[in-house]
Amino acid sequence: MSALEVDVVVIGLGPGGEHVATELAGAGLRVLGVERRLVGGECPYYGCIPTKMMVRAAEVVAEARRVPELAGSATVLPDWSAVAERIRREATDNWDDAVAVRRLTDAGATFLRGTARITAPGQVEVLDHDNQPHTITATKAIVLNPGTEPLIPPIPGLAGTPFWTNREAVRTEYVPDTLVVLGGGAIGLEFAQLFARFGAEVHIIEPQDHLAALEEPEAAALLAEIFADEGITVHTGAGAKSVSHQTNEFTLTLTNGTPVTGTHLLVATGRKTDFEALGIGNLGLDPTTRTLPTDDRLKVAEGVWAVGDIVGHGAFTHMSMYQADIVIREILGRPGPAAQYHAIPRVTFTNPELGSVGLTEKQARAQGHNIRTGLTRLEHSSRGFVHKVGNRGLIKLILDTDHNTLLGATAMGPAGGEILGALAMAVHAKIPLETLQQFIGAYPTFHRALSEAVKALA
Repeated sequence: MSALEVDVVVIGLGPGGEHVATELAGAGLRVLGVERRLVGGECPYYGCIPTKMMVRAAEVVAEARRVPELAGSATVLPDWSAVAERIRREATDNWDDAVAVRRLTDAGATFLRGTARITAPGQVEVLDHDNQPHTITATKAIVLNPGTEPLIPPIPGLAGTPFWTNREAVRTEYVPDTLVVLGGGAIGLEFAQLFARFGAEVHIIEPQDHLAALEEPEAAALLAEIFADEGITVHTGAGAKSVSHQTNEFTLTLTNGTPVTGTHLLVATGRKTDFEALGIGNLGLDPTTRTLPTDDRLKVAEGVWAVGDIVGHGAFTHMSMYQADIVIREILGRPGPAAQYHAIPRVTFTNPELGSVGLTEKQARAQGHNIRTGLTRLEHSSRGFVHKVGNRGLIKLILDTDHNTLLGATAMGPAGGEILGALAMAVHAKIPLETLQQFIGAYPTFHRALSEAVKALA
């Protein structure tokens, strides 16, 4: 057993944890970063970056197939090997984090690969990959950024079968013949569409009444319509009752009795963190919690801060980085604003993209706000007319009528995530409706539809 004393221990080196460790080390603190998987976290290896490369490739394939409706003729021969090679070479370095580790140590931090557990306030034990224990004393702070793992539901028959999570799907060298996607959230939707565009027969199973259950129902309905047009079969309102796997085929029996079969099964039913293994009980916290409660400066307990997925304000890289900046200031004793969560943006990178910020209509009503909504369809806009195929989308605004500011917004369509930027700023800055009504959108652009959505509020 080795013993080490440092100023700060960062447990988990996803985007937020790596940022905290790098910045604090650069400020002269003695920092130890601990990661049991890959430095950089889920995003660069199994999430944001490689999956968006896959989405982009599928988007190009779909766009090429639209040539006959706009510009003549084209023959499209998708080749997944090119996608797999790009992910392996450009995004993940073949799932090797040597560059990220070097970036961390070059900043002055110490790195230890292993599993960390808090044993007492200011005390951490790390079991390295050689099963050697290390006792760490943190004199100033412990920062938690362990991230999440795929949540595997306890469906009878599922355990022990060769199902995929996002990690196996990202690493695949081939396109499944038939893919069953369990879960109609962002991860499931993106994989469903991209594999369908590369030739897979795809089924989506979502127990809720509509896909993208956290999003506006109008957007979910439009997405279901587009998926149906692309040949994707959607089963909503019924979950998986049982799973079996025989002779290279999965069979799922749904709660409504419908059987669904496929050569491959992707489980995309959420994420989880093992707080018991992390040892938060030794800080007097509830190890059965789903997310860690913090104050508005991300403090969990005396000398302990948390950032990222485990805080419960969205499993987004941009959220983790935002929170990391607050924690860095706190540990260094620098002034700065507390965390604000009223304008958190999120984008599901389907085609069309589905971007949202702030509250949905349902959430706003549930919280007791007096609201008015405005909605416009992008295909009815001037840019939609020019764009033609692939032009479907919408903008929906949620207005707080007591304060005449936006509580939330949805932008769905070509570059919906980019259009969302203006809406996110409006929600964040609480721009008055009177100011939004004076907005001049360039003609003919999709973002000009923002003006039409504002008019619809009246």
